[in-house]
Amino acid sequence: MITRLVEDKAKALATSAELPAFVYDLTALREHAAEVKTALSVPGGPEIFYAAKANPDVPILQALAPYVDGIEVASGGELAHVRETLPDARLAFGGPGKTDRELELALELGVERIHVESPHELARLARIVDAAGQDVDVLLRVNLAGDRSGVALAMIGPFGMDPDLIETCREILTASPRVHLRGIHAHLASGLDASAMVRQSAEILDWGRSWLDKIGHEGPREFNVGGGMAVDYGSPNDRFDWKQYGQDVAALARPGETLRIEPGRSISVYSGWYITDVLDVKQAHGQWYAVVRGGTMHIRTPVTKQHNHPFVALKGSGGGPQVTDQAVTLVGQLCTPKDVFARDVSTESIAVGDLIAFSMAGAYAWNISHHDFLMHPKPTFHYLDA
Repeated sequence: MITRLVEDKAKALATSAELPAFVYDLTALREHAAEVKTALSVPGGPEIFYAAKANPDVPILQALAPYVDGIEVASGGELAHVRETLPDARLAFGGPGKTDRELELALELGVERIHVESPHELARLARIVDAAGQDVDVLLRVNLAGDRSGVALAMIGPFGMDPDLIETCREILTASPRVHLRGIHAHLASGLDASAMVRQSAEILDWGRSWLDKIGHEGPREFNVGGGMAVDYGSPNDRFDWKQYGQDVAALARPGETLRIEPGRSISVYSGWYITDVLDVKQAHGQWYAVVRGGTMHIRTPVTKQHNHPFVALKGSGGGPQVTDQAVTLVGQLCTPKDVFARDVSTESIAVGDLIAFSMAGAYAWNISHHDFLMHPKPTFHYLDA
């Protein structure tokens, strides 16, 4: 459901030539983040590092800061941006293909943990810390391929190291006293419900403990079991069961271990809306279309995930073409048949001038889109507090 704060703002924007617009309800974001934090605040519960890649906007990061334990970044650009925005935040730096300059920047900006993706990256990091005369704490990222059938996104391929490859890190670590192994990182799949997420976490912990035992690792251990908590765009009210997950994953923890997760989409997605208006309504070969201002160059999510993006229609002034009690496909202004927000959606009525408020636009929306295709105007951005 659209919040009253967002609906009032949408109607105000309709008369100010500021559409399309991203509108974020920061009050709703804080409330959701607080619920997640409470659900995970049980003995043995995991730390929360918000994945900045989902939405790195400054007001989003600032609103989340009191409710997360740190921020996960995946590039030098994200690292510099988050450090400037949240100078005191704990940071973890992951992602494949880190450059030497990015690794140097991680040292300069005080990254707490580097998630190492390959033996070559580990060896380069060892040389960098030796030259800088600094120590660094790392987690090794393991890729446990296994059976990931049915998941929304399997993190296979270049992410992390398979169990054979990770063995080659042992010699590098032995020869690098400034590189301190703290534990294991793994992010295997996305789109998992609470029960599946707990099973995956158990798989990671079983492998990680066994491997650390085998290499004689001593001291406190850390396990980052990744993100990937399910978000259902087809049923926005069905949300990940954080309470169940918090209780069940905490039960997996052993004394002296720190568990950590790095959710992104499941934290920020519900607080954002993409607001636009209907420019045209027409029928083509028996199919009704509503053409809206903007398009998937602003919010690439629906075309990427191939779903009907949830929305509500807010009545406008009318006076133009409309369609009533028909299935309608909502499209944008781009010159491609892929610029589709929702296909064959049953509607009571859509008319030229109506406002369309696409919900669940708080993650992987503007920041993942191809902004300059056709060079339409950029959207405006609005951050609301009750």
